[in-house]
Amino acid sequence: MTEVAKKSSVEQAIRPPRSQWWDVWDQFKTHKGALVGAAFFLFIVLAVIIGPYIWHIGYETIDIRARNQAPSFAHPFGTDQLGRDTFARMLKGGQTSVAVGVTAMALSLVFGTFIGVVAGYFKKLDGPLMRFTDLFLALPLLPLLLVIIMLFRDPLRAAFGPESGIFILIVFVIGITSWMQTARIVRGDVLALKEREFILAARSIGTPNRRMITRHLLPNVLSPIMVSATLGIANAIITESALSFLGLGFPSDFPTWGRLLFDATDYLQQYPERVIWPGLAISLTVLAVNYIGDGLRDALDPRIRGR
Repeated sequence: MTEVAKKSSVEQAIRPPRSQWWDVWDQFKTHKGALVGAAFFLFIVLAVIIGPYIWHIGYETIDIRARNQAPSFAHPFGTDQLGRDTFARMLKGGQTSVAVGVTAMALSLVFGTFIGVVAGYFKKLDGPLMRFTDLFLALPLLPLLLVIIMLFRDPLRAAFGPESGIFILIVFVIGITSWMQTARIVRGDVLALKEREFILAARSIGTPNRRMITRHLLPNVLSPIMVSATLGIANAIITESALSFLGLGFPSDFPTWGRLLFDATDYLQQYPERVIWPGLAISLTVLAVNYIGDGLRDALDPRIRGR
């Protein structure tokens, strides 16, 4: 028995340490809403990416004889006033809305993290950068979005085409108006980390600022960054849908969930299902992403993990 115990203790000593990400996953699994949200969001992403290649009807296919049809086996979500398949347009619209959400989130995350880290680490830049952040927080976002779109929509359409130009404009507009919360959260964490012992030890041996930020600070502020990323996707999808609903987003013949919702309002009384499908897709996707962010916040917090 003693030999077996010694052998097992030796094996445990040789065994590599358990990765912290497994602990994060174990905590994330305990949040049932986050698991359901992650599964639903993954389903939406796979559906909008693979669906247009599988579904036999194109989103631009017009069939006047099949216009204004109710949901059926041939058209699961019905057809619109031109006979276009609503299900195909929902898949294509979801592809655009999710792409806008992820790309705008990445832009705002990079910009917000950069501002937050620089402001928190360099004391001389803290004041100017935070006043710059306060300036953006004080701006009325919706009028600012409308003004930027009205000024730059036509030049970008002429330079990159009607669809690519609007995509670049929408992503840029959403990205530069949604980075402030990330910057403030990252700055607060960096200010706290600067006084920790391992940062003081790294500074005492002459670690340069660039290496200090990339090797010691950024990995330790990964938790709020990932939570901000999930919430940023939801915010970007809602903003794009609102702009498209106001008629300031993509062209009328290019579907997004917000544009489909805008087109369906004229037929709300006759065909209410046209409003239900895009509205339900936006609501459930945003709800799923919010649950993922909630689960990640709990899983990445060492004070909660393990309870």
